[in-house]
Amino acid sequence: MLQAVALSCMRGERRLFSDVNVTVEPGTLLTVVGENGSGKTSFLRILTSLLSPEAGEVLWQGQDIRQLKEQYYAQLTYIGHLNGVKDDLTPVENLMASAGLTGDRHSAPLVQDALESVGLKRMVHRLPTKVLSQGQRRRVALARLWLSTHPLWLLDEPFTSLDAASTALVTERVQSHLRGGGLAVVVTHQEVALPSDVIQRLRLNG
Repeated sequence: MLQAVALSCMRGERRLFSDVNVTVEPGTLLTVVGENGSGKTSFLRILTSLLSPEAGEVLWQGQDIRQLKEQYYAQLTYIGHLNGVKDDLTPVENLMASAGLTGDRHSAPLVQDALESVGLKRMVHRLPTKVLSQGQRRRVALARLWLSTHPLWLLDEPFTSLDAASTALVTERVQSHLRGGGLAVVVTHQEVALPSDVIQRLRLNG
């Protein structure tokens, strides 16, 4: 279980949000919505512990993530709005490297299967990532979800640059994760096509 307790966030002299309280149970998805500048990405970064809140705390299984540190990081998969892929590495090399760092599954056959699951044919698996389109680069980043062994997924605009077919594939993968008892927080401008009983929404007004 993930909890945000009385979270507040400032950017410079501007308050983005204050006193945010929300609980995400296993098997559920929290979508974070709001206008640009409302603090959606900052909220997600606070959940990852990459950004400290002005006030409040984030709890994982009832414990403050600032005390858990590496124990907490070992439980999450974070994909930011930037793809986080290295231009000079191939898609296979990128996934092998990231999976090795995060403790995910990372054999070459599993990595290739993950890339094929997001619609990237083997002809591009060995090309430098810099020659791929933005949509293909986004799919390389999202292929990490097919390798993830972590219960908590924190995703910032995962559907950006994806076509309808790829969006459906990622949505199905998130649904499978929830069915397996995982939980997810997704910052998005789009509606997520999942049953309403597994989704809750947090709107940040800035």
